[in-house]
Amino acid sequence: MAWTAAPWPVGRTDRVPAPEPELAAAKVNLYLHVLGRRADGYHDLQSLVAFADCGDSVAVTGRAREWSLTVDGSFAEDLGELATDDNLVLRAACRLAGTIPNTTPVALRLTKTLPVAAGIGGGSADAAAVIRLLAEMWGGDAGKPGDWADLGADIPVCLVNKPALVEGMGERVTPVPGLPDLPAVLANPGIESSTGAVFAALDGRYGEPLAVPVPRAGLDVAGVAQWLNQARNDLTRPAMSALPPIGETLAALAATPDVLLARMSGSGATCFGLYPTQAKADAAATWLRARAPGWWIKQTTLVSGADR
Repeated sequence: MAWTAAPWPVGRTDRVPAPEPELAAAKVNLYLHVLGRRADGYHDLQSLVAFADCGDSVAVTGRAREWSLTVDGSFAEDLGELATDDNLVLRAACRLAGTIPNTTPVALRLTKTLPVAAGIGGGSADAAAVIRLLAEMWGGDAGKPGDWADLGADIPVCLVNKPALVEGMGERVTPVPGLPDLPAVLANPGIESSTGAVFAALDGRYGEPLAVPVPRAGLDVAGVAQWLNQARNDLTRPAMSALPPIGETLAALAATPDVLLARMSGSGATCFGLYPTQAKADAAATWLRARAPGWWIKQTTLVSGADR
């Protein structure tokens, strides 16, 4: 797409200050229950989601004659054909512009620092970030989070951007304010996982929901990890079957010192471990890097709702 940048970004006027870049935080499914297949082809889910203090970022870089997107960052090349006019960031931006009067195209930059097709939000987190960014810049209303589920099932919860219970196909999002900050390590063995293929490999083997789907408020990290042991990620078995390195990643995380819980996020391939303190998470990441130097490994905190 050809574009001509201007000296300043625009919203409703020519001189709206450029907003700060928006973090597209990594999304982590603390558990993910697949309950069945709907008539529309989507699956009914039950998932407890938290967000890390790391992620991609989206910025407005200037006015443009046409919408444009520049992609940089350590994982930019991995986007391949997704770094084109059909990128979910551009689709979300154009859709939002169609609902807010007096908007004009802008040039956007996506800085891709998270692995692609990794089960931690990816395009949905990036799209949610641009929706939040432009809605604030334009002084408009992005609508209800569930209104965006048809564009991407993870977009509603990524718009909320706080710990939440996700149900339905992703359109029902209920914030969960009682979670503590969770020190964590994210690990990806350097492979991409196809969400559609993993769901297909589930082959109708659906799970049961939790009757009480969120932990009680006031638990510490160890208490949350213990509570999560009653839950599961129903996509782990089909993902491991298709991509054995996921099993190796889970085993490696489970072997790290002081780990409280090791689990896969989303449809993989990223897995996570929870730890009692940030210092122990940092030590676990160092331990893991020494044994798997080719993996993407990130120590982080899954941030409580109070911190966002």
